[in-house]
Amino acid sequence: MTDMVGILFQITIDPAVSSTPFASIRDESYFKKEDEILFSMHTVFRIGEVRKIDNNRALYQVDLKLTSDDDPQLRELTDYIRQDVNGTGWRRMGQLLLKIGQFNKAEELYMALLEQASNDSDRSYISNMLGWVKDDQGQYEEAVAFYEQSLQIYRKTLPEDHPSLATMYNNIAQVYNNMGDYSKALEFYEKSLKIREKALPPNHPDLATSYSNIGQVYNNMGDYSKALEFYEKSLEIRKKALPSNHPHLATSYSNIGQVYNN
Repeated sequence: MTDMVGILFQITIDPAVSSTPFASIRDESYFKKEDEILFSMHTVFRIGEVRKIDNNRALYQVDLKLTSDDDPQLRELTDYIRQDVNGTGWRRMGQLLLKIGQFNKAEELYMALLEQASNDSDRSYISNMLGWVKDDQGQYEEAVAFYEQSLQIYRKTLPEDHPSLATMYNNIAQVYNNMGDYSKALEFYEKSLKIREKALPPNHPDLATSYSNIGQVYNNMGDYSKALEFYEKSLEIRKKALPSNHPHLATSYSNIGQVYNN
């Protein structure tokens, strides 16, 4: 018995509808007996019916229909992706791969971009993104190495109290927290907090995040009184800065409840 499944794609094209370019390559194809159609990259099909066409074998037919350029649902999806994924060109592609969980492909892309990077700005950005990839892959030591490469470049050009450095310290702390190295996590979270306390207004949401992160580390360390102290600081900021039904408020209440439960 085999686990293989056969799928026959039946594609419907309406030539009267404006869509991605396609062309017959029957005269150019190596397989002269086949009537081949070449579709442009980024062609999008709408999936229709999926049905089994052979009761004795795992053979299915999937109906596809070429979408039009002005398909409203496709436009809505495209607009959402543009808003949710920042940057342009390869940077946007990398972020999109991360969004959909294609970490290995994102790594391949960023490694290629890192080899081609011609300035420190690009190298710091790409190293930071590779740190993100490695963290998501659970390769924490490599994640720290890439984050620290990015941090070193940032520190050459930015003042020590720049908010971007706070973000870098926060990223490194998160990896150490994932590794279970709570003392190192606390060290870098506190560096991040120190910068944010100087650079941001007292009720800024990023400050609440820093307090919450430190509270989480203390909770993991079993120091529940310190965890409660920082979780409550985070909650106070969020109560001032966010609407009463914001999900981050729910997170704060949940964190505090967890400490009392412990």
